[in-house]
Amino acid sequence: MIKIAPSILSADFANLERDIKMVEAAGADLLHIDVMDGHFVPNITIGVPVVKSLRRVSKMGFDVHLMISNPENYISDFAAAGADIITVHAEVTTHLHRLIQMIKKEGCQAAVSLNPATPLNVLDYVLEDLDMVLLMSVNPGFGGQNFIKATLDKIKTLRDMMNKKNLNIDIQVDGGIGLENIVEVVSCGANVIVAGSAVFNAPDPAFAIKKLKGAVRV
Repeated sequence: MIKIAPSILSADFANLERDIKMVEAAGADLLHIDVMDGHFVPNITIGVPVVKSLRRVSKMGFDVHLMISNPENYISDFAAAGADIITVHAEVTTHLHRLIQMIKKEGCQAAVSLNPATPLNVLDYVLEDLDMVLLMSVNPGFGGQNFIKATLDKIKTLRDMMNKKNLNIDIQVDGGIGLENIVEVVSCGANVIVAGSAVFNAPDPAFAIKKLKGAVRV
């Protein structure tokens, strides 16, 4: 099943409750929540209190993407705030396995994200422990960037790796995905699509979600 995860990075921060309820009613599968610290990425977004507040107004699965340094200091807080999936970046730690186990200990699904230039081999000894891998198809930090085409081969290679190991793990792709390329991204093996600008910057975000789902026959 292909899942659409609107990213609130592109939502109206003055009307987050409205926007979240709108995409939830339109059939969004997950809510992608980008947490940025201005250190690991050159932007600052939201933290634990906002996630906790949003949890009270939505029943969607919360897909919390920690684009932060020292994520080990915040995993338990985000889990308590209502995260269902917690994603950490492979680039921020020398103890990736430990981070994954910390997430699972909190009762959340564990995911690892890779920046565009990060090779897949960093997953060699943790892949079996994951629920999802997030491949960034833009350099993280800002919404509205263009899709990096080299990500397509990366998706194919990762899907082949999983098939050879007989692993049923989600592949999420984030950055620059819209109607013009979602079919190609899915055909390479991705099954969770993060869409920020393509949804929230559309004239009718609810219709945009339906169009994205229809394009991949969800």
